[in-house]
Amino acid sequence: MSGRLKSIGLRVLQAVPVVIGVVVVSFVLTRALPGDPAVYFAGAAADEQSIQQIREALGLDKSLLQQFLIYVGDLLHGDFGQSIMTGQPVADDLIRKLPASLELTLLALCMSCGLAVPLGIMAARNPGSLQDHLCRMVVTAGVSLPTFFTGVLLIYVFYYLLGWAPSPLGRLDFIYIEPDTVTGFYLIDSAIIGDWEVFFGALKQLALPAITLALFTMAPIARMTRAAMLSVLSSDFIRTARAAGLTERKVLYGYALRNALLPVVTTLGMVFSFTLGANVLVEKVFAWPGIGSYAVEALVASDYAAVQGFVLSMALLFVALNLIIDISYSLIDPRIGFEAR
Repeated sequence: MSGRLKSIGLRVLQAVPVVIGVVVVSFVLTRALPGDPAVYFAGAAADEQSIQQIREALGLDKSLLQQFLIYVGDLLHGDFGQSIMTGQPVADDLIRKLPASLELTLLALCMSCGLAVPLGIMAARNPGSLQDHLCRMVVTAGVSLPTFFTGVLLIYVFYYLLGWAPSPLGRLDFIYIEPDTVTGFYLIDSAIIGDWEVFFGALKQLALPAITLALFTMAPIARMTRAAMLSVLSSDFIRTARAAGLTERKVLYGYALRNALLPVVTTLGMVFSFTLGANVLVEKVFAWPGIGSYAVEALVASDYAAVQGFVLSMALLFVALNLIIDISYSLIDPRIGFEAR
């Protein structure tokens, strides 16, 4: 156990240069953005003197090196700066916005895996069959349609025509009261206090945007599951297991799927990272108050602190995700240890 903890600590230390690089690059790139946050903050009717005063108040009159040193010093004290859009500390904005995006992304990936993995297994069991071609058609259609088009189509059918879905405006309909914040996940927070009415209300709001994301993320997971299962099913140990008289279910799920999970887990981690950072279109279509919408609005306003906070939080999240994937490898296949990676 001590060796494993030491290896985890080493992984964390290896991520430190990555985080430092993200801090430097995000700082430089935000300063290269067109527009002036002082002008945005002052308003269209402000004169040059007012804009200059605001620029001095924001510290933008200092040299880039001075601004960077001040920014790093604030980061070391846990201060991400203050957003000029909301007037709130960026850390508070991120804490409020990030759970909304995480809840949407995680539910979408659960739905995606629940469909994509069985489809990939079915296609691998019968390569070239009707089921295989059906799997390819489904996943190709899902990834080919833009997410904003799929979202608008689902809204039109299930909200406008059928009236089954609630209005696509945020995380919770106005008839419900937000649950007390514990995790920031409405499903978990409402379940903790036993408010099942709010739980199902939040689940209804999540349904359409989660389905939209799930349809888009099914393709890479299903394809990787199919490819990994095909490779494993042609292995000698699978033929030996079948020759020993083991049931097909035991061979398929007890041996083949477990050995095929490693590339699937890697793909799932990559899909999660991509989806969390790229689900802004879905958030815009469904008026979802997530971190993607927050980042786009910050870019438009040249809100340096908000943009840098978003990039840094994503980097830390991805580092944590890679660590979780490394740990998952050793749990799925004990032959793979941290020392070997």
